[in-house]
Amino acid sequence: MQSVIRYSLILLSSLWLAACGSSSSDNYVPKPKGFPRFDLPTPVYKPIEPTHPYQFEYNNIARILPDTFARSEPDWIFINYPAYHASVQLTYKPVGNDVNRLRAMLDDSYKLAARHNIKAYAIEEKKLRLKSGLEASVIDLAGEVPSQVQFITTDSTKHFLRGALYFNTATQNDSLQPVIQYIRKDILHLLNTLKWRK
Repeated sequence: MQSVIRYSLILLSSLWLAACGSSSSDNYVPKPKGFPRFDLPTPVYKPIEPTHPYQFEYNNIARILPDTFARSEPDWIFINYPAYHASVQLTYKPVGNDVNRLRAMLDDSYKLAARHNIKAYAIEEKKLRLKSGLEASVIDLAGEVPSQVQFITTDSTKHFLRGALYFNTATQNDSLQPVIQYIRKDILHLLNTLKWRK
């Protein structure tokens, strides 16, 4: 009987030591950081109110807000996405059939995009032919940049429109990729439904 108890104690001690020898801390694998979950609804588009020299369709989950910065002009607006802490800032300027004015506006737009070179690890510009026959430049910026998508379009004589996507959040851009791509599609829809008012 005593040998059975001794054998049982030795067996239990061996199992206990084996369990201690391969502690869970030796096999610990850190869990990757989770990305925030975004519910991205199927877009439903509606036309902007006819109060500006431009017309386009925008996603009905967004709100049109006036640009209230000190240097903003009357037809500058934000397409605000409150659920995602994001906005597309639109800056409109009349060209006035002035080639030098147009050149200066284009130069300023490219300078604003180039400011992101410090943090961007890639900048890609694509020229698009829009349904209206107009052309647009869409600039995609990768990295921890303040603006991930920008665009420029003009009819070269009367109208000039620039847009830039911004997030008002500390979340890193890698985590925001689904929302960036979602709003980028909205930007392309905006451009393809863009019409100038006389």
